[in-house]
Amino acid sequence: MKVMARGSTSALSGEPSVRFAKPEDIPRLVGFIREFAAYEGLEEQLAVSEERLARYLFEEPKGEALIVEYAGEEAGFALFFETFSTFLGKPSIYVEDIFIRPVLRGRGLGKALFSVLARLAVERNCGRMEWACLNWNEPAIRFYLKHGAQPLREWTTYRLTGADLTALAGGSGSE
Repeated sequence: MKVMARGSTSALSGEPSVRFAKPEDIPRLVGFIREFAAYEGLEEQLAVSEERLARYLFEEPKGEALIVEYAGEEAGFALFFETFSTFLGKPSIYVEDIFIRPVLRGRGLGKALFSVLARLAVERNCGRMEWACLNWNEPAIRFYLKHGAQPLREWTTYRLTGADLTALAGGSGSE
């Protein structure tokens, strides 16, 4: 696997390469996100736009994205951000989404992305890397377990969105 520097392009034929996304990748990232939503049956939850993604990845960065390429083709992405662990007293990487186009799975592309994320976590002195996975997604679960991930069965993820989030905040929200 070849890891490309920020801003680099080009992928070796037959060997995955991973690079940081650039502003010109926004349309492709939104396309990947749409494919991912369709795969998970969550299209009705999509609110992403190219403008919003560009704003929060490049203009007012709140996250980062990696793109994996294979045989000269963009094949998938990972979107992640840093959090902080109070118990460890160190930063962590939270992987919001990782997606490989279904027709290109089984070629080591997910592992390439996952390895780069792990390397970034180590380089950034993070204490851990975390993510969530839908309970029905058996292929992803097998992939994560194969690479040493442990499910946190004693934790339940909660989410507050939309009108409930705005109500708790005590007013109207933006966007």
